[in-house]
Amino acid sequence: MGGGMETNKNKFIEDWGSARENLEHNFRWTRRNFALIGIFGIALPIIVYKGIVKDFVSFSLSLSISLDSISLPESEMSMFVFVP
Repeated sequence: MGGGMETNKNKFIEDWGSARENLEHNFRWTRRNFALIGIFGIALPIIVYKGIVKDFVSFSLSLSISLDSISLPESEMSMFVFVP
């Protein structure tokens, strides 16, 4: 019915899969790994966070300045102003 469908294993794919399964056993701390973790694990998240906070603060300041010209009750105005 459905004969002749056997597969041949690719040696390179099997080696790659084996290396991924055993990564925690074969990992070595090197200067390059420290640098990569420092850049992408610490520095980049801090830079992204600082940029997002700066954007929110500048947006809330510009929004509060534009809301000052509108006469809204204080309870409704507090919805629009971000306080860090």
